[in-house]
Amino acid sequence: MTPELYYLAATALLTAVIWVPYALNYIIVGGLLNAVGPHADVEGMAGWAIRMKNAHTNAIENLVVFAALILVVQAAGVNNDTTAMAAMVFFYARVIHLLTHTFGVPWVRTLAFAAGFGCQVVLALQVIM
Repeated sequence: MTPELYYLAATALLTAVIWVPYALNYIIVGGLLNAVGPHADVEGMAGWAIRMKNAHTNAIENLVVFAALILVVQAAGVNNDTTAMAAMVFFYARVIHLLTHTFGVPWVRTLAFAAGFGCQVVLALQVIM
């Protein structure tokens, strides 16, 4: 497995499990019946859970772009040290973004998001150049 595919899989797995903590908070605050029914906003959800849910939405949106770029890099055979590094940095930037968004750390969260976007730009440039 190439490093790019490894970090794509790691990013997908991270994104796949982000919902668990905030869903548990939803159940604790709103009850199990509310959690399995139509989802409405539940009053009293912890601030961290709301922020984690927002971070999850952001992670899904960015996974779509990242996955497309990694798959094109692989299909075109343009993977190299630069694309491997961009994939690794993207993954760790997403971990940092998740944690800083969840715990409300403003500047670091924005820098992590920007780093991830920069990695997407690097991947795109490797494809088109």
